[in-house]
Amino acid sequence: EVQLVESGGGLVQAGGSLRLSCAASGFTFDDYAIGWFRQAPGKEREAVSCISSEDGSTYYADSVKGRFTISSDNAKNTVYLQMNSLKPEDTAVYSCAAARGVYSVNYWLPHEYDYWGQGTQVTVSS
Repeated sequence: EVQLVESGGGLVQAGGSLRLSCAASGFTFDDYAIGWFRQAPGKEREAVSCISSEDGSTYYADSVKGRFTISSDNAKNTVYLQMNSLKPEDTAVYSCAAARGVYSVNYWLPHEYDYWGQGTQVTVSS
């Protein structure tokens, strides 16, 4: 059974930090790019960051560049999203997803992803 399980969300004050984890099972982790997406109430889902399975290249949305860092521990089949200098506008449900055989230019497209986790809530208070 394919599973992506996020953890690490919570309530934090503006300027604080959180580290999200995405634990994968049920598929060959090394063959998949992993993306982090978020969705705030009343807004569309947006890509936050992605990491390539081919060479470990990382990609970030402009809104989080310099504040968030994505990393992967292939031995643990886990991808992390370190979020620093959090802002109230970062408040959303964060989900991880896995995509196979996708060109990097399409990492930002939710429909390119094969598997999704249930999400974890991140709330940043002002």
